[in-house]
Amino acid sequence: MVAYHVAFDLALFRLARFDFEHDPWWLAARAVIVAAFMALVGVSLVLAEGQAVAPAKRWRRIGTIAACALAVSAASYAVFPRTWITFGILHAIVVASIIAWPLVRHPRAALVLGIAIIVAGLFSAHPAFDARWLAWIGFTTVKPATEDYVPLFPWLGVAFVGVALGNAWAKRTFRPLALLDRAPAALRWLGRHSLAIYMVHQPLLIGALALALRRLP
Repeated sequence: MVAYHVAFDLALFRLARFDFEHDPWWLAARAVIVAAFMALVGVSLVLAEGQAVAPAKRWRRIGTIAACALAVSAASYAVFPRTWITFGILHAIVVASIIAWPLVRHPRAALVLGIAIIVAGLFSAHPAFDARWLAWIGFTTVKPATEDYVPLFPWLGVAFVGVALGNAWAKRTFRPLALLDRAPAALRWLGRHSLAIYMVHQPLLIGALALALRRLP
């Protein structure tokens, strides 16, 4: 994600030419990043259930992410008033965390619903959903003019699939992910503070580039 945003910022400052709207490479890269985020929503819900995390603590976490989503919307409006973020990745994570929560103990239903939502989101569209106040659902015929767009259809389906995947891993005590324990300490630290990193990395990157360009002759 950070590498993707480095490339995005270089293009923003016209230091590189990358077509994020049409180039298959960049479209695929973004899809992989968003899919990883949304699948981890489902896996995280399974982990929280397995560790008997209190509902109040879960709601506090969702509230924190919601506050961050609002902050991202406000900041994007200040920087990109015409294409500000109305429903991006954090907004989708908040809604998916709430909707997928009841399905944590029903992995088969989550898998079936997840696949159905993904298929519907990818292959169904109607002009009515092109309206800005409905675009967050999905089914748009054209991508809204926004800097980040993660509609519930199809991405909510990926979170549901994450629930099924998390349950499958839980039955094996997450042995398929044992290799991650060998990751460098720095990477594991980044994983434990992903929300903070998400919130600060772009302001730091954009600020550093702006400062560097100002100092160049």
